[in-house]
Amino acid sequence: MISERKAGLKGRRGYSLKLECKPIPRPGHPIEARQQFRGGWRNHAATAWLSGEQHRDGIRYACGITLLAPPGYSMRGYFACLLFSLSLSVPCRASEPATDDFAFFEKKIRPLLTQQCLKCHSRQAQTSGKLRGGLLLDSAAGWQRGGDTGPAIVPGKPGDSLLIRSLSHGADLKMPPSGKLPAAMIAELTEWVRRGAPDPRVDTPATNHRQTGLTVAEGRAFWSYRPVASPPVPPVKNPTWPAGTIDHFVLASLEGKGLVPAAEADRLTLFRRLSLDLTGLPPNPVDALAFANSTDARFLEQAVDRLLASPAFAERWARHWLDVARYGESVTLRGFIFPNAWRYRDFVIDAFAADMPYDQFLRLQIAGDLIPGANPSEAARNRVATTFLVLGDNNFEEQVKKQLDMDVVDDMLEAIGSGMLGQTITCARCHDHKFDPIPTRDYYALAGILANVQAMEHANVSKWIDLPLPLDAATEATLAAHEKHLAELEKQVKALQGDRATQGVLPLKDAPGIVIDDTQARKVGDWQHSTHSGTYLGTGYLHDKNAGKGSKSLTFQPVELPAGRYAVWLAYSPGDSRSTAVPVTIFCSQGEVEKSISLRAQPTVEGRYASLGEYRFEKNVGYVTLSNQGTTGHVTADAVLFVPLDRATATPAGEQLESLRKKLKAAQANGPDRPRAMGVRERSTITDARIHIRGQVATLGAPVPRGFLQVASSPKAPTLPAGQSGRLQLADWIASVDNPLTPRVYVNRVWHWLLGAGLVRTVDNFGTTGEKPSHPELLDHLAQSFIQEGWSVKKLVRQIVLSKTYRQASGVANPLDPENRLLCHANRRRLDAECIRDALLVAGGNLAPGGHGSAGFAKAESDYGFSTHALTRSLYLPVFRNVADPCLEVFDRANPSRVVGTRDTSTVAPQALFLLNNPLVASQASLVARRVLQDTSLQDDRARFERLWLLLLGRHPTEGELAQARQHTAHAASAQESWTTLAHALFATPDFRYVD
Repeated sequence: MISERKAGLKGRRGYSLKLECKPIPRPGHPIEARQQFRGGWRNHAATAWLSGEQHRDGIRYACGITLLAPPGYSMRGYFACLLFSLSLSVPCRASEPATDDFAFFEKKIRPLLTQQCLKCHSRQAQTSGKLRGGLLLDSAAGWQRGGDTGPAIVPGKPGDSLLIRSLSHGADLKMPPSGKLPAAMIAELTEWVRRGAPDPRVDTPATNHRQTGLTVAEGRAFWSYRPVASPPVPPVKNPTWPAGTIDHFVLASLEGKGLVPAAEADRLTLFRRLSLDLTGLPPNPVDALAFANSTDARFLEQAVDRLLASPAFAERWARHWLDVARYGESVTLRGFIFPNAWRYRDFVIDAFAADMPYDQFLRLQIAGDLIPGANPSEAARNRVATTFLVLGDNNFEEQVKKQLDMDVVDDMLEAIGSGMLGQTITCARCHDHKFDPIPTRDYYALAGILANVQAMEHANVSKWIDLPLPLDAATEATLAAHEKHLAELEKQVKALQGDRATQGVLPLKDAPGIVIDDTQARKVGDWQHSTHSGTYLGTGYLHDKNAGKGSKSLTFQPVELPAGRYAVWLAYSPGDSRSTAVPVTIFCSQGEVEKSISLRAQPTVEGRYASLGEYRFEKNVGYVTLSNQGTTGHVTADAVLFVPLDRATATPAGEQLESLRKKLKAAQANGPDRPRAMGVRERSTITDARIHIRGQVATLGAPVPRGFLQVASSPKAPTLPAGQSGRLQLADWIASVDNPLTPRVYVNRVWHWLLGAGLVRTVDNFGTTGEKPSHPELLDHLAQSFIQEGWSVKKLVRQIVLSKTYRQASGVANPLDPENRLLCHANRRRLDAECIRDALLVAGGNLAPGGHGSAGFAKAESDYGFSTHALTRSLYLPVFRNVADPCLEVFDRANPSRVVGTRDTSTVAPQALFLLNNPLVASQASLVARRVLQDTSLQDDRARFERLWLLLLGRHPTEGELAQARQHTAHAASAQESWTTLAHALFATPDFRYVD
């Protein structure tokens, strides 16, 4: 029931509501429950439809509300209210699990449950009398029934799920009892429950039931693995409508169902759609009016060609690909920042700007470092492209390095499989794929290729590889001279430091000055003694276990301290896992002095100590306190030394040495840097991978020859040389015209990005659990055309946007095609997060140009707490995994930790609150008002209203809107204030954030 108050009509005489629901039976077809809003307004009525509730009778319902207005009133102002009322009033059940949720279960959860839980929580355990707590976890029905203490999992609510609570090893329950699971495993189980605990297992024991997908032979008959066909263009009954071959395929399907296409969108609507789809930016009002009023017969083609040639096209379409490439500039655990990831982003932008053939684009990302360049610049570009392989959100702290290596390979296969081939390959890591014709042997045939790639350098905390980039001769000479100068300074510093050993154990008696060892320090909190680094004073050093941040400190206070001036040195054990900003307090004659020390940096005094400065101390009054407040990473401390100044300057740490160190530091900071990029190296020894039984690195089976997916390979597939990894051949196989998946997957992505839904709606999954194409012949036609046109993305985009299919007006869902799968009208779509933020900046006229290059955050310790007020395009903001720009976060930015072909599109209260209250929106509204009021070409308020609506909404205001706008601004005390609030109101309307 929708009340007048909820619909916003209370007190508005003459308005009325009509609600109707129509059943849409879909026998034999799985129902994906989700809310889909489509609507429109005509004259004095507005209608909105919501399709998606799944009922127990298996029938899907489309529910519609029509809002009728009295004569003389427009419905545009109430359309948002109508949709919002509908979304609140028609219940929608939780969505059926998405395909990627099942893939997440198969990749992460099934092997985890098998390894950690089924020994005590399976029917096999029940049979042998070892079942614990009456809980079965070997089937979905098992955990749904629960155990002796009730349901183990509350889907969507990790905090209310007993299983998740037990993993924290609280006082009441500890699972598993043998010891707490690693944090990464707990995070994966928590994420699974948060997703709704998707579980494809049937109600039979996982230990006895064997579910297999299609065989390879059966799979070759499945639509996506068959060779790309060249279907004939179908005849149509209305030959005057099609503008090209695309329209023939679409119209033939419509006519077969007794449907007709919608009318063409009006020119302003079409131009806004084109501008946002092709460049991600709203149109300039002057350009929009020129397009709308053009009498040139080729006005549409000319406009499309200008947009395709715009730098903004490359930026917009690069962002699409970055979604697929799981592009991120940090990792979730510890928030480590990738300082050179931006080079890959710029490579993608440049590739789209140059219309690099898509097959070459893919080859470079898989094996660019193995493809020679015609010059140093091209060689550098090729090497940067392989950053694609190592962008994953990996756990660099994993101590089982074989596990880490395999997880990195798995991440690469996920990106290549889902992103380029539309295949959930990683579901075959632990067993044959449960649904698709991908045996485990195929997984390890591909994994064997990538396992021969070194993607990181291992240490206690592993590190990604930053490779130097090739340079032209002149730049190389300049850098070589600079590096020679640095080497000479470093040699002089080393010589002055003398030959005193800086590694190993140093007895306290051999250290200079007054030494307060860690054993003598006053401790607050739980510190752990260690000798792991092998370099320390006395018997070892202390570290904070990277835990209890803000609750631990060490105070070093000498018992006997003669009055005088001292150099204060801190002895510590450096390392990559250490904190870079440890707070230190020195209490001396002048009071407390605050310092911050990086424990990752090598000690600069005698190779063991960091100088905390020189201070005067009164007799027996002085101390140094070190804490872990606000730190990320391990905090260590070995000793504090109070060295009399005469002795300090008499050592190699004297004035001459300090002067040299300052010169070296200045040269390092101010000299040219050798450009580097994240990448990979070929291993020197090439081997085949062995099957990992149940995905476990410690349980190895038979070796598998390196190779490709059998089901998608033709006799023409390249062979792998014995002495090479096969990565170059893998790139050639993926980018081959004979690969049935690659061209289909990408043209489907382009269709999805332009029309709001792919011909195959599961754009990342062309397997048996994905949807079949709505227009299979059209998909193959586009794939063949794409190849024949040299894999040109711009030509493909141009072909689609010039079609009558793309140019249709949006409208109300047709009951015969409620989900618009047959394309009888355009889909109304919400702008993505970046478009909304960029549109705000464009409207205010303060969008900063450019953005290529580093954003200047590379030296930050982690991404936690990072914020920026940059006014560049959203594409150029750092893509961190632990923090995001508020606008991008609230409007569903792509998850940078996984392949994202289809972004989530939510409608939630925080979005409205952002548009109403965020300072960015308010400031942009003020700039818009000033921009309109100060434009001398606008002679009256009518012209200003027209400009305002064109600038923000891309259309003319209706008469009703003009009347309301005049009433709002006519009697205001301040024109700037009234026009600001008017602009702010338009920012908050659906028309601003949706494209028709």
